[in-house]
Amino acid sequence: MWYVIVLGGGSGARMGADCNKVLLDLRGQPVIARSVKAFEGLVDGVVLVSRAEDISAMEAATRGIGMPVTIVQGGDTRQSSVWNGLCALPEDCTHVLIHDGARCLVDEGTIRRCMQSVEACGTGVAAVPVIDTIKQVNTAEQAVSTFDRASLRAVQTPQGFTVEIIRKAHLAAQAAGFLGTDDASLVERMGHAVHLTLGDRRNIKLTTPEDMVMAEAFLDSSYPALRIGQGYDVHRLVEGRELILCGVKVPHILGLLGHSDADVALHALMDAMLGAMALGDIGKHFPDTDEKYRGISSMTLLRHVTELLHAHHARVTNCDVTIVAQRPKLLPYIPLMRENVAAVLGLPLERVNIKATTTERLAFEGREEGISAQAVCMVEQH
Repeated sequence: MWYVIVLGGGSGARMGADCNKVLLDLRGQPVIARSVKAFEGLVDGVVLVSRAEDISAMEAATRGIGMPVTIVQGGDTRQSSVWNGLCALPEDCTHVLIHDGARCLVDEGTIRRCMQSVEACGTGVAAVPVIDTIKQVNTAEQAVSTFDRASLRAVQTPQGFTVEIIRKAHLAAQAAGFLGTDDASLVERMGHAVHLTLGDRRNIKLTTPEDMVMAEAFLDSSYPALRIGQGYDVHRLVEGRELILCGVKVPHILGLLGHSDADVALHALMDAMLGAMALGDIGKHFPDTDEKYRGISSMTLLRHVTELLHAHHARVTNCDVTIVAQRPKLLPYIPLMRENVAAVLGLPLERVNIKATTTERLAFEGREEGISAQAVCMVEQH
């Protein structure tokens, strides 16, 4: 299980603000809301660390987030605040990302790279190559040495770890009275390798008024475009075929005829996804003249379409599917259908709706000659 600890316990002193800087408005949303939403659909929940006086404001800012958000009070230092967050993780949480709430422009690619590194190596920390020349100076502000910037990295967040590693690192630091500047330094200190992953130069930490100007400029150039897609599909009911809808095998005397598993509901959904991005339809991408698609699971095809959208810097934010069938009754199977679709799309369950209806015995669906499905989805493109 993955969780993210988002640190929101700062102040607005260097920002020149009279409130916590993460509660400042950035293009219609509080900074902290943007930071938390960046992880939506990628992790199972959030622990948000806040100053005591900001807790009610944090609750208001994160209301409606599509995953569990637990708000805990921070400590006197960043390190103690992270520890409070670690202590609030669910018992079955195995992997954790730690992220500064003031880095609200973090992108999905950066987050996923950190997560993949943690799953492979136990650690994954976002960082970017240093492009400026870095010099060491003395107390008189005189340069005394120049570092080789090829070996230097500017570290960002998120910083990801297995829960076991980061808890052990914090306990060791507490025992020694060591205070690090980030969580990776605590892991380094106990001799464990820290693997760096590619961050993003837009993943800036909002500290000064100039940073807010930069953030607004980045949002101007990368504000997500919202696209709507609609899909429709029909398959004939025949004997000797399984009835599969949204990846669920539904017991019935008839099944749907098709080159693949003929999952009419997923076909409609995929057409909606492709339509939103003006990428044609499933016939174009998975032609019924290609033998490699014969009998293939439409869940596999849905994964391909999801990856295709990711390649175009897009993702589904929510979807609604309607299955039209006179028989069988589908209500008992809809919860598992929703879970299947949500898992592939990387969405919280509440972003996926699937419903079934009849035609009161009218038309081909009512005569039980076939089943149709309609789907609509919202796609966000960065």
